[in-house]
Amino acid sequence: MAERTYSSRTLSHDAMLDPRVLDPGQELVNHGDLSDDELAQVVRLMVALRAWREAEQRISLDSRSRMHLNETDMKALRFLIGAKAQHLQVTAGALSDHLGISTAATTKLLDRLAAAGHIERSPHPRDRRALTISITDRTHEEVRDSVGRQHARRYEAAVRLTAEEREVVIRFLQDVSGEPAPTEPPGPASA
Repeated sequence: MAERTYSSRTLSHDAMLDPRVLDPGQELVNHGDLSDDELAQVVRLMVALRAWREAEQRISLDSRSRMHLNETDMKALRFLIGAKAQHLQVTAGALSDHLGISTAATTKLLDRLAAAGHIERSPHPRDRRALTISITDRTHEEVRDSVGRQHARRYEAAVRLTAEEREVVIRFLQDVSGEPAPTEPPGPASA
């Protein structure tokens, strides 16, 4: 095949998700069975998925950067928000279990979050040897105003779908993530 000169139209940002551009010999993706319209729709879906992922990453990075947090710090804060909403007492051990990190790493994380004013430690109401961990009101509001608002937009978008459309989206996302479907929907945490 003759070499062609690069053109921004030929290799546009969106074209980089088109198997006709990246895999014209269909070595990885069989796209010969699709009409041009079907293939264009699949590419639009891939472009939309990339746009969602990039927006999600940008929002997460913006929030973490503004608050001087890393991803594990943010996961800890989201856990503390959920526990607060469910009126649950959180100990360092519970947080360690949730995050899947060692007790030493949890201690460092809690020291860092406390020094930044994101959490407070208090005596446990029933166990004199333990402390409970809670998110400060200021940090709770800040996380809610950034990550929480984005989650609310995703939730509203899901609500606007029909039950059948939600099942299609669920199946698609599970297929692309390689994750099996949960057997039961997540519910409020029990005490």
